[in-house]
Order: sequence, then C-alpha cells, then structure tokens
Amino acid sequence: MTASNSWKNCLEYAAISDVGLRRANNQDSYAVFLAGTQQDFDERGHFFLVADGMGAHAAGELASKIAADVVPLTYHKLREKSPPDALLAAVLDANDQIHNRGSASPDFKGMGTTATALVLLAEGALLAHVGDSRAYRLRGDRIEQLTFDHSLVWELQAAGQNMDDPPPSYVPKNIITRSLGPNTLVQVDREGPFPLQAGDTFLLCSDGLSGQVQDAEIGAVLACLPPAEAAQSLVHIANLRGGPDNITMIVAKVLGPQIADDGEQSTPPNSSTARIRPVNPWIWTILGTSALAALGFFAMGQWAIALLALLAAVAAGITAAFQRQVPAEEGWAVSGKRLGNGPHVMRDCAPNEEFIDRLADMMLQLRDAAASEQWQVDWNRFNRHLSLAETARQAADFTASGREYLRAVSFLMEQLKRQKPSE
Repeated sequence: MTASNSWKNCLEYAAISDVGLRRANNQDSYAVFLAGTQQDFDERGHFFLVADGMGAHAAGELASKIAADVVPLTYHKLREKSPPDALLAAVLDANDQIHNRGSASPDFKGMGTTATALVLLAEGALLAHVGDSRAYRLRGDRIEQLTFDHSLVWELQAAGQNMDDPPPSYVPKNIITRSLGPNTLVQVDREGPFPLQAGDTFLLCSDGLSGQVQDAEIGAVLACLPPAEAAQSLVHIANLRGGPDNITMIVAKVLGPQIADDGEQSTPPNSSTARIRPVNPWIWTILGTSALAALGFFAMGQWAIALLALLAAVAAGITAAFQRQVPAEEGWAVSGKRLGNGPHVMRDCAPNEEFIDRLADMMLQLRDAAASEQWQVDWNRFNRHLSLAETARQAADFTASGREYLRAVSFLMEQLKRQKPSE
C-alpha cells in the first residue's frame, strides 16, 4: 500500500500479522504512525514498531499491545527531547507500564514482550530494540540485520566473536535474554542513524518469520516484489514451512526524499531551515517571570533588584532565540557518529538460480497438494504465472522469475483459503 496521499511519492509500506498454523491466538502487535505534515516528519519522522509478546493466558498479547500503544504515543509527546532520547524514554515508559500491570495481577505476572521500533528521519533510520524481533535493511543486493538478537544463542556467538558460526545443538534457540516487562530495569539498544537512499527497504519482524525464512531469502523476496506482496509472500513461506509461531512484519520502502506532497510549498528536509528546535518550556517560564518581576520591582523603586530581574529576562530571551536558530538535526546527528554497532549481520541476497529452485520446488509441492485434494483452482491463471516464471528463468532474469513464482505460490495459498471444508 502507499503510505498516504502526502507521502505516496516517497514511501510505500505494508504491515501484516498472521497467527501462524500452530498457535491458538496472536500475541504479536505492531504500530505504524506516519508523519501528518512536513513539519511532523522533520521533527519526529515516520514511526514503525513490531512487538512479540510472551506469557500465559492473554498476558503476552496484552504486553505486546501495551508496547505498541505506549512507545509511539510517548515518543511523539516528548518533543523537547532529541529523537534518540525520546525513543529511549518511550521504550522505558512501556517497560514500566508492562511491569506494573504484570505485578498487579497473578494472571499477568512475569509477562513480557520484545519491541523493535524504527523511526525514519531526515538524518536516517533510527532504531530502539529489546528482544529477538529484528530490523533489516535491504540495499541493492545486500540485506543487513541492523539489530542484535537478545537471545542465548546470539550472546554465546558474540562471546566467541563469530556470528557466522552455528551454535552448538544443545543450546536452546528460544531463550531470550532481554524483554520489556519482567524486570523494573531493562537495557535498550539504540542503533543509527543509518542514512537513507532511494530504494532502501526496511523490514521489522517477529521471530515467527526470521525463524523460518533465512536472511538471504528474505532479501530476495523483498527484491522481487513491492512491500504488500512481499509481506504476504513471506507469511506464506513461513506457514508452508510449518508456521509454528505468530508471524508479524512491517515492510517500508523509501522511494525518494521524504517531502510531503500536500499541495503547499515544502522546504527540503535537509536544508538548514527545515527544522526548528523547540524551546524548553522552562526558558519561557523564566522569561515571563523575570519580566514581570522586573516591572514589579521598578514600580516599587527597588532599582537594583529590578535590574537583576531584567537581566535574567534578557538572558532567557537570548537563550530562546538561540535555540530557535539552531536546526534540530544538529542537536543529535553529529557527522561521523552513530549509536550502536549495527549492522550486525550482512548477507548477499540477489535472486539467483538456487533461490529460484527452492521457489519452484515449493510451488510444485503446493500444486500437487492442490490437485490431490481436488481444490477448485483457476488453473489458467496459475499457469500464466508459471509460464512467465519459466520464461524469465530461461533468460536468467531471476528477479522476474522469482516474482512470478512467488505470485503463483500466493495465488494457490489464497485459493486454499476459499476452499469449503470437507464434510
């Protein structure tokens, strides 16, 4: 889907959450808040979040929903803080609220959630992260994992200084080392800003996707399809591989500079006048109070005290004027400096013959299952996708071939949903 009328020429995104095949309920949540105006983008950017809850009964579902509600709301309220500081404070606020809710009821005791938040700003992509949900960036033929998994497997691999070595088989893969809610304190990773380029595609996802689909496969699917189709295809692949967990993701593709198309003259976001730093409310309070005090003491004839109050008012006025003159982006995005250590993993992911072989095999198995179960399928449409895929494959156009194979798989999966249950 396009982002909105204001951003249709510069951003495209899709969000999807699927219960999977083995879970009775969906404990994942997500949030998307696009800037309403150019000024909103310049100050706070576009916001995306994925959360994967954990806990008995409905506890995990509640924990992830609190994160999806609280983090964006608090982030946008804290306008006096820089984006990295506001994002950190928002995640910590969510941790407090989840912990307090869990402590107040035996049914929710110990509940928690992962949280991976992405903000797209003029300075670049900024992330806050707790848990093992992930954030990726596809740029060209390379996919990068921008976040570090807070899991036992990753912590052990990091201790060995080689993330490419497979963990020992006896190490459980489902143990996470950090989450929001179980404890009063939590350490939050911040990453970025990662500069944006036209064509960059960002993916946030729960481990229901990353546990079933390899990084290079994720990147290849993102390269083959626009965001909405890519998200749906990735859900289908995860489910065809067993779908053991909830599957949630947000795909956001940068089409160009983030300049709102609202019918008004907009200043490019990177210009020195694009963003005005908000003045701390305490400065306005000091200015007003000092000015009133100066007038009062002058009226009473206490010239020395009145002069001091006047000087305080003048100093506050100069401070306010200085803050308004400094572009906000200079307050935190210092050239050459970056938060965190990401990207943490990088993979080449250009669609290739091996990727096409896997898709073709998946498609054929699904087709055989459809035939044996006597699904009611529009085989003419399916065969058109198959013919286009094979033609592109013969021409070694693996991106076009992958696109048509993925569309063939999605078509059959959608047809499956329409089948009447057997009596």
